[in-house]
Amino acid sequence: MLLNWTVMILYNYFSAMFVGPGYVPLGWTPEKSQDCMYLQYCKVCQSYKAPRSHHCRKCNRCVMKMDHHCPWINNCCGYQNHASFTLFLLLAPLGCIHASFIFIMTMYTQLYNRISFGWSSVKIDMSAAKRDPRPIIPFGLSAFAASLFALGLALGTTIAVGMLFILQMKVILTNKTSIESWIEEKAKDRIQYYQTGETFIFPYDMGSKWKNFKQVFTWSGVPEGDGLDWPVRDGCHQYSLTIEQLKQKADKRVRSVRYRAIEDYSGVCCPVTKGVKTFFTTPCTEEPRIALSKGDLILATRGLKHWMYGEKILISAADGGIRERGWFPRKCVEKCQYDTETDQPDGEKKSK
Repeated sequence: MLLNWTVMILYNYFSAMFVGPGYVPLGWTPEKSQDCMYLQYCKVCQSYKAPRSHHCRKCNRCVMKMDHHCPWINNCCGYQNHASFTLFLLLAPLGCIHASFIFIMTMYTQLYNRISFGWSSVKIDMSAAKRDPRPIIPFGLSAFAASLFALGLALGTTIAVGMLFILQMKVILTNKTSIESWIEEKAKDRIQYYQTGETFIFPYDMGSKWKNFKQVFTWSGVPEGDGLDWPVRDGCHQYSLTIEQLKQKADKRVRSVRYRAIEDYSGVCCPVTKGVKTFFTTPCTEEPRIALSKGDLILATRGLKHWMYGEKILISAADGGIRERGWFPRKCVEKCQYDTETDQPDGEKKSK
C-alpha cells in the first residue's frame, strides 16, 4: 500500500509539474475581430488574454484558466494540470495518514514490549525488548526519536495539504479558480460602491456540482475544451467575466492616487533603514517590490498601514505608459497635490 501511495503521489506530482497548465498561444486573437473590445491585451505576450486566462509574472506567459503559481511544482496550476494537481493534494494526505498509522502502531508496540511495571515505579528500557520473539529490525532510542519526528511530519503534511485540497475542491465544484473567486468578490464590491443596481452572475458555473466537477476531472485525464473557449450558463455572455475585468481595471485607474518618491528605496523585501515597523510589517506575498528614486511618480492602487502597492511611471502616460508594479514603503512617498484636474497627465485623469 505504501508503494502504491508513493507511485500515485509522484505520478500526479510530476504530471502537474511537467505537463504544465497550458499557455495562450503567442499573438493569439479571437476569431471575430470585434470581440477584441471585450478582452485585455498583454504587452508581454503580444496577444489578447483569452477568457479565464491571466499573465503569470513567474512563467512570463499568459496561462489558460490560471488558478495560481505553485512554488512546490515550480509551475502554474491551470487548465491542463488542474486535475493532476488536485489529485496530488488528495493522495498526499491519504498516504501520510497511512504512514502515521504505521508509525503510531510501531511505537506503541515497541514501547509496550519495553515497559516494566513495578510496585512503586514504571520503567522503560529502550535497549532491548522484554518479550520474545525479538523484533526483526532493532528499535532503540534513536529509532524511536526518528519515528516520532516522521510522525510529526506526516501529521503536519496531512493537515496543511489537506486544507489546500479542501480549498481547491470548493472552487472546482463551483467551476471557478482562486483568481476568479477574487474577481467575483471585487465585482460585488464595485457594484455596492457605485450602487449601479446591476447583478454580476459568474458565467462558468453550470449550476450543478457534478457538471462543474466534470469540467476538470475526466476519465481520459484530458480536460474538456481547448482552454480558450468555455461553455457558459444560460443568460450569460461569452465575455461576461472579461467585461467585468475591464470594468474593474477602469475603476482601479479612477481610484488610483498619484504619489511622488521623497526617499530612495532599493527594492529589498525587508528594508532595515525604513524603520522597525516597516521592516516587520512587510507584505507576506509573492508580489514584487519596486525600487524608487527620489522624484519618481507612482500610481498607488492599494495599501497597508506601512506599505503601498502601485505602478511606477517610467514613461509619460501620454506615450502609452510602460509601468513597473510592486510594493514600496509608505514613508518613502508623499501624495501629490493638484489644484485642478488639468495638472494631471491625460492618461491619469479620473473619469466618472
